[in-house]
Amino acid sequence: MASARWPCLILALLSGVAVSGFPRRLCRLLGKRSLPEGVVDGIEVYGTKVHCKVTSRFAHNVVTTRAVNHADTAKEVSFNVELPKTAFITNFTLTIDGVTYPGNVKEKEVAKKQYEKAVSQGKTAGLVKASGRKLEKFTVSVNVAAGSKVTFELTYEELLKRHKGKYEMYLKVQPKQLVKHFEITADIFEPQGISTLDAEASFITNDLLSSALTKSFSGKKGHVSFKPSLDQQRSCPTCTDSLLKGDFIITYDVNRESPANVQIVNGYFVHFFAPQGLPVVPKNVVFVIDVSGSMHGRKMEQTKDALLKILEDVKEDDYLNFILFSGGVTTWKDTLVQATPENIQEARKFVMNIRDQGMTNINDALLKGISMLNKAREEYRVLERSTSIVIMLTDGDANVGESRPEKIQENVRNAIGGKFPLYNLGFGNNLNYNFLERMALENHGLARRIYEDSDANVQLQGFYEEVANPLLTDVEVEYPENAILDLTQSSYQHFYDGSEIVVAGRLSDEDMNSFKADVKGHGAINDLTFTEEVTPERITLWHGAAQSTFSWLDTVTVTQDGLSVTIDKKNMVVSFGDGLTFVVVLHQVWKKQPIHHDFLGFYVVDSHRMSAQTHGLLGQFFHPFDFKVSDVHPGSDPTKPDATMVVKNHRLTVTRGSQKDYRKDVSVGTKVACWFVHNNGQGLIDGVHSDYIVPSLF
Repeated sequence: MASARWPCLILALLSGVAVSGFPRRLCRLLGKRSLPEGVVDGIEVYGTKVHCKVTSRFAHNVVTTRAVNHADTAKEVSFNVELPKTAFITNFTLTIDGVTYPGNVKEKEVAKKQYEKAVSQGKTAGLVKASGRKLEKFTVSVNVAAGSKVTFELTYEELLKRHKGKYEMYLKVQPKQLVKHFEITADIFEPQGISTLDAEASFITNDLLSSALTKSFSGKKGHVSFKPSLDQQRSCPTCTDSLLKGDFIITYDVNRESPANVQIVNGYFVHFFAPQGLPVVPKNVVFVIDVSGSMHGRKMEQTKDALLKILEDVKEDDYLNFILFSGGVTTWKDTLVQATPENIQEARKFVMNIRDQGMTNINDALLKGISMLNKAREEYRVLERSTSIVIMLTDGDANVGESRPEKIQENVRNAIGGKFPLYNLGFGNNLNYNFLERMALENHGLARRIYEDSDANVQLQGFYEEVANPLLTDVEVEYPENAILDLTQSSYQHFYDGSEIVVAGRLSDEDMNSFKADVKGHGAINDLTFTEEVTPERITLWHGAAQSTFSWLDTVTVTQDGLSVTIDKKNMVVSFGDGLTFVVVLHQVWKKQPIHHDFLGFYVVDSHRMSAQTHGLLGQFFHPFDFKVSDVHPGSDPTKPDATMVVKNHRLTVTRGSQKDYRKDVSVGTKVACWFVHNNGQGLIDGVHSDYIVPSLF
């Protein structure tokens, strides 16, 4: 895990990445061509694989494409990958005829300069540019000699965010030709356990998808594989072009036994917080809507349609108002009004009568909305336990009144004073989106671009749904003083239903075994504090569907239906039946030990009470069995004689030694003479030793 400064690096990498250092080649994009199956202009892409490995919401993705030049002359091969805007590239390599050329990943400004220089010198280079709503496009081309093979491999990573109750991996699929070996795989590991897992594709029917898709999850692990055959890739049974063109989306969520989960790895920790079942905090919302002349036509109609749909979802405890701006500023009401059925009906009539006109006065409109929210709070016109939000929609830049972006930012920042968030929605591309984003971020909100498309109204509704249900306000995540270093953001104005707060940091003491984490916030009814005691592992006891969770630091006894469980000082004693007892001990190793891990020791106290059918590496020896030792003679170690043991119809060579028995003296132990069996117990144990080994334990 990186330090608390790593999100800044991500943002820089999103805007531009240069990959250089390859052989001198001409760089240009490969145009689309229609040629026989599997070969386009002499180039066959015979393998494309996307492998995603997700651990604790962090995705490591490797995209590999393999191609061969079947032509008699050198040909250009182009490699295009569209990756999420929230991702960052960590590696790129190019392999030609077995020789690998590593790329150099650079940050934004350096990347752009080196890319332009590399291209001007005829070198191979790649650059990331915006590509649609959620993606950035990475493109690189290289000349490949006749008969030669080339392999492109791009690695990128991203932290998956929880959105409407699920984590999403968004993959763009567009091979542009039939690919003999095409595969998307995802392996997910979540320590909390996986509760749901699904995958869908926008470019294929559900019937075809189900025949090429496998997905499964159990416990902490999940797996998705999409591997269409050549015939399944065809756009029609006799076609040679591919139907693989669209979105492949994997979604999942995790089990939530408690609101929070803290995971510690190598002296760093990550804290996930997502409570459920809390009542929604009432909202005071001011919609600041651009009705300037540039909003004329479809944009205005889509905006009105979205607002009408949003009004259907407003709760009666909410308060709202509309502010319209063009050259001037007009309001629906002088003050915020409660969302009663009568007021909602009146608001619908107001929205349907909105007309576009004039210029764009962003500054005055925002200040009017902010003043309205502040005044409503000061005059107790809204509920005490409510939260305020400003949502602005505009499609252009300020061109009347105060039009300087820096001054507008200053005015808005001073007016809000950190009391509530501002969300800016930029409609289309003809606007200063960076200005909207900066202004939103410095007021604890965010900006979102609304793309001019047939579903723009759905985009607007979708954004509102994200902020429609705040469950907590003024959220503070607190840790023991002097215990944590390099902490990421730990205070949030809102926690919204279906989302997740993630805080990461470094422990000041890498050997720290436990610490307490408190999450405090204002709820709809009262103030809430969620406390998480962080320990190496948890103990969960199940009784039917009910469960109880404890830490190894607890001291507790649970008795039910003849079963008794006692936890005390990192020991757990389990007793049931006719006095049968097991002891589970948490063995902790030195934290800087490079190989060994903390482990659980499982001990049987009354082995003679076990059934004769008991088996296992130890269980098979709980009851007496016949053996004979003879022919004692000197071994390779003069102090340890060898002998012949006959057991289970096997003749084995054994060596004399000693072992400690701690049953009577737990601190020093008692020295006991014994015979050691070689070759991993072969001949003494049933089967072979590997039969008793659990794979992937850590």
